[in-house]
Parts: sequence; C-alpha cells; structure tokens
Amino acid sequence: MGFARTCSVALVGVEGVVVEVQAGLEPGVAAFTLVGLPDKSLSESRDRVRAAVVNSGGEWPQKKLTVGLSPASVPKGGSGFDLAVACAVLAAAERIDPRRITDLMMFGELGLDGRVRPVRGVLPAVLAAADAGYRHVVVPERTAAEAALVPGVSVLGVRSLRQLIAVLADEPVPEEEEEAPGEGRPDPMLAGLAVPGAGTGALPEECRPDLAEVAGQLRARRALEVAAAGRHHLFFQGPPGAGKTMLAERLPGLLPPLTPQESLEVTAVHSVAGMLPAGQPLIDRAPYCAPHHSASMPSLVGGGSGLPRPGAVSLAHRGVLFLDEAPEFSGRVLDALRQPLESGHVVVARTGGVMRLPAAFLLCLAANPCPCGRHGMTGEGCDCPPRAVRRYLGRLSGPLMDRVDLRVTVEPVARSELTGGTRSEPTAHVAARVRTARERAAARYAGTPWRTNSEVPGHELRTRWRAAPGALAEAERDMERGLLTARGLDRVLRVAWTVADLAGHGRPDEGDVEQALELRTGVQRGAVLAGGWS
Repeated sequence: MGFARTCSVALVGVEGVVVEVQAGLEPGVAAFTLVGLPDKSLSESRDRVRAAVVNSGGEWPQKKLTVGLSPASVPKGGSGFDLAVACAVLAAAERIDPRRITDLMMFGELGLDGRVRPVRGVLPAVLAAADAGYRHVVVPERTAAEAALVPGVSVLGVRSLRQLIAVLADEPVPEEEEEAPGEGRPDPMLAGLAVPGAGTGALPEECRPDLAEVAGQLRARRALEVAAAGRHHLFFQGPPGAGKTMLAERLPGLLPPLTPQESLEVTAVHSVAGMLPAGQPLIDRAPYCAPHHSASMPSLVGGGSGLPRPGAVSLAHRGVLFLDEAPEFSGRVLDALRQPLESGHVVVARTGGVMRLPAAFLLCLAANPCPCGRHGMTGEGCDCPPRAVRRYLGRLSGPLMDRVDLRVTVEPVARSELTGGTRSEPTAHVAARVRTARERAAARYAGTPWRTNSEVPGHELRTRWRAAPGALAEAERDMERGLLTARGLDRVLRVAWTVADLAGHGRPDEGDVEQALELRTGVQRGAVLAGGWS
C-alpha cells in the first residue's frame, strides 16, 4: 500500500487551521474517495486533480485511492486544496519522493490543463502555516508576493503542476509561458482573487481627496482631526449639501500609515473577502468602507450561507467605516455595531460554524436633521411634523450614540467661504499633527496594551493618568445633571487627552476638557479656535 501526506490550510474567516492531506493507495477497483467534511467545491477537486495530473504528463494510479483531510471534524471548503491533494496522490504512487512533501504547505487551485490558479486567502493561510512551524510553502506564482509578506517562510511560486513535480523530483524545470489576455480583456487567471462587483480598485495617491478642497467648516475639520488623532467615533448632523460626505471621505487620509502588524491584519481580511487590489499584495494605508443604507445585517457585520464571510465592519478594520444617511439604516443593523465598537472584533455564529473577525474600525455617522433635510434652515421651510423629526433621529439608539465620542453640527457653507478664494489647510499638514499626537500617546502608553486614547479604560485615565486639578469640574456637573452617563464621562476624558496631545500639553487642563465637552455634546463651551491647536 502506498501512502503519503502533505499539508494545506482550511480557512475559517481570517483564521487558518492546518490540515494534513493524506493519500492512501490499496489494491481494488479503481476509485477516488475524498473524506474529511469537504464542501461541494472541494468534492469536485477529484475531477480537477485527475485531469491536471494526466495533462501534466503523470500517470493516474489505477487502484483504490482514498484522500483524507485531517482533522476530519473541521469543515473544509474551496479549491485551495487541489495542489496538496495532487502532490499527495503522486507521492503515494511514488512519482515523487513522499519525504519531499511531508513538511511542505501547499495552497492553490488546479486547472484541468495543470496550471496552478490563484485563490483568495493566501496570506492568512501562510500565517497559519508559519504559526504551526512550517517554513516552506508552495503557492500559485500570482500570489507568491502576498505569501512572501510572512517573515521566516520560504515561498515557492509555481505556474503549473508540471513545474512543481519537476522541482520535487529534482528534474529540469520546464518553461511555462504565461498566457497574456487579449487586448481590453481581464486576466482570467486573476478571476479567483476578486469577488465580482466588489470594487477592488484603489485610488492612486495623487487622486485621493484632500482636506484643502473643503470650504469653511472649521468646527467639523477640528472634529476630524481629533477623531483621527485619538481614533474617536464621529457623528455629523447637518442639511444636505453642507459637506458631511466630503469631510468623511477625507478622514482616512488623516490617519497614520498602518504598522507592519496592522498591514498584515488588514491584508488578510481583504484577501479572504476577495477585495485585495490587483498588483498590491500589502495594504499599508487605512481602508475606507461606506456601505449603502440598504445594507443587510450579514453584509455589515459578516455572515452568509455556510461559513460566514467578512462584512463591512471587518473590511474597515484599522480604517474608517462611514454610514451616510445613518437613520435610513435598519435599527437592528445599527445596534449590531455596539458590540464591535466596544471589543474591536465581531463573533458571527452560523450553522456552518463560528467565526471571530477583527473589527477595530473608526465609525463615522452622518445624518440630516429631518427626513426632508431642511429642519432649522433659514429661507426654506421644513415640511416635517415634530413627531416625524423625533422618529427620524430616534432610529439612532441611545446606547449606540453613547459610544460616539464626537457629535458635530455641520452648518451650510457661507457664500464668502465658498467664493472667497482662501485655500483651506491641506490633508498633509493636518496629518502631520495627527502623527505627532499619536506619537505622544504611544510614548505615554508604552508597556501597556493600548496605543491610542480611545482604547484606554476610563479607570486608568482617572487613576493612573489624571487630568489637571479641577479640570473635570464642568464635566462632573454635567454628569450630575444627567447630561452625561458614566461611559460618557470616560469618553470626554479620552477626548480631552487627545485635545491635549494635539496642543502639546502634558495633561488635560480645563480648556482641553471644555473642548472635549463641546465636541461631545455639541454645545459651545469656549472660544472657537481660529486654526490649529494652541
């Protein structure tokens, strides 16, 4: 009896489980049995693997063949096991030395002609293999750059099964010409990397929106800067055309570049979701996700049939999740954000399994003041009865809004601001201040699990990093009057630390807390800053 084994990875969300692929040959009627909880696409690998082996010049064993995927209790799906199954079968048939593949991790789909096609989720698969101690991986050539992002792992990218057989058998490696797509046609080899309609294209650096294009809106621009510096959640309310969406679209540009660890986290999520931009194996800038208000619960928090898939909250991990026309979203969908806002991850349970996905995003909400959008405006009357206005804004529940640190009213832009010709401060200047504030916070929290002010528990800020004496007096009075909850007071203190970091203060003083209260409640407490921080 011939026997061989190699390794592949089963993906559960963005986490991988190392799977041992075993192939056994025994006398009997020729048959191919695949066991180990495979799904439909994996069960069909029997036909793909057989055709790929024959068309690669190999001889298919005419014996009873059993391929087992262990651990058998873990559901497995997708076409990424094809390469490992083919090599295990060839090793069991002694076409290649079984010892050569025992410590290899293989991940890739096989075409009927033997070509190795790229699949989604290569990065999290290689990360799981590296964590399990594997140091040599074989992946499709098109995804070799993605796999090489994992340190300490040797990556072999192959175009065809024929090439891999030659490498493992110490034979001359045949040249495989890469088929170029026709003019104006997409590359069919990249079809497996992207979900149709996912919009994976990324804007080049020079085309990204700049804050200098926003006229006026000093208070809202200041709120953007505070939100970026401390990762505080933000709510814009104002009439249509005031610039709420423009401001939100420029928020990702203020965030610092992702750290290497954050880049791997974000890239892994986008790789699994099929939204990794072509030719960009590593995402190093904060992502931006803005789902339509008709989005369902699974599309926002993750889910779907079978094993759940990442939703918008995970695609916005380490970046910005913008919900425009927030009151138009389903109340159940909005309230589902409460748990990831607190924990930084979302746990989705379905019949196909339980999946834990990262979801540490910066939430930005935008809403009109009423259904018609003219409530409170001069020159145009609002047709909405008071009951409709209350019901409209009441769709944003109190528990959700209590988790939003900054609440800003965006007023219509004045004609003088729009036509005055004065250029606003560009994104680059504001982003530099944000980076400086982030560095101050990171230095203060060195040796702790926190890096930004929004992550620090309120107890730590009240005992370990205290504000200046008497600075919290007004905030405490607001809490006594019922204007702030205990969570709200903690969030005011976090925002005050961010304001102090932007101003270069050693700790929050009374003025910093006043600005934090103003940004939290929308009630002006002190003088409006003319520009920058002092």
